[in-house]
Amino acid sequence: MLSAIAALVAGLIILVWSADRFVIGAAATARSIGISPLVIGLTIVSLGTSAPEMFVSATAALNDAGALAVGNALGSNIANIGLVLGITALVSAIPLQKNLIKKEIPLLLLVTIIAGLVMYDLELTQTDAAILVVTLVIAVYLLFQQTSDSGENIIDEDEQAAIDETSTGWAIFWLIAGLVALMVSSKMLVWGATFIAQAFGVSELVIGLTIVAIGTSLPELAASVASALKGHHDIAIGSVIGSNIFNMLAVLPIPALLSPLAIDAVVLQRDYGTMLGITLALIAIIALCYNKGKISRGFGALLLCGYAGYLGWLYKASISA
Repeated sequence: MLSAIAALVAGLIILVWSADRFVIGAAATARSIGISPLVIGLTIVSLGTSAPEMFVSATAALNDAGALAVGNALGSNIANIGLVLGITALVSAIPLQKNLIKKEIPLLLLVTIIAGLVMYDLELTQTDAAILVVTLVIAVYLLFQQTSDSGENIIDEDEQAAIDETSTGWAIFWLIAGLVALMVSSKMLVWGATFIAQAFGVSELVIGLTIVAIGTSLPELAASVASALKGHHDIAIGSVIGSNIFNMLAVLPIPALLSPLAIDAVVLQRDYGTMLGITLALIAIIALCYNKGKISRGFGALLLCGYAGYLGWLYKASISA
């Protein structure tokens, strides 16, 4: 048991660190061969926020822990809104970007609905995965078109500086080292999580929805809180929304691409329902705060309380099972 806990904790720490190194290495490598910052931001950096979830889901699926993979994708989206945005708003009120409401919010809602439709038959097949991947390509194209037209910068200043300061040699090194560390830490994390789940009689789904989901959301939490403390917290919502879009379109299909997966009805009713509900709640909060131009600490506390309530629901369900 101690080995499993150590593997879980070490896996989470290395996963968060290696994801950052992998993104910096990949982005700097892409820059060195002439790819524009806009394309890098919309592909490598945006997908990089979901890198921990992607590697964990792939590893879980290869280890016949598909429920953990699905729980990780749904749980990360719930944690991103309830935990990450909730805490960030408590640190400092979050300014609203006007363009956000015109493009990312409608896209997030559409992607969330599409994810629900492909899971509605309680099965994730390779056809379902293909639908999500095609939607991912379309979503990236739409974001590219809209962002290119607006000329906005979608990469945080500190992250852009780190990319610019990384030489080609170090970029390739961090690209390879980060990739290897992601694979190793994902293996450690999944092994530790499944062992603990079996030892305590908790389902892999619940472990994926809680410990693993929170762990893989740590990069978003750390980045958002750090940005808020530095006064750059206007990117927090955009970062979370982008991560949630990629979680549904790039993370959720992974287990189905490897092998068709049956989904428990409770996943659709409780977990997908919670994800849809908290997404709609965020949209309502943004609408209510639109005129003031920022999400207040009160709404941040509301999101955090909602997330705590969801964790309590999971705990109650797990002890009564």
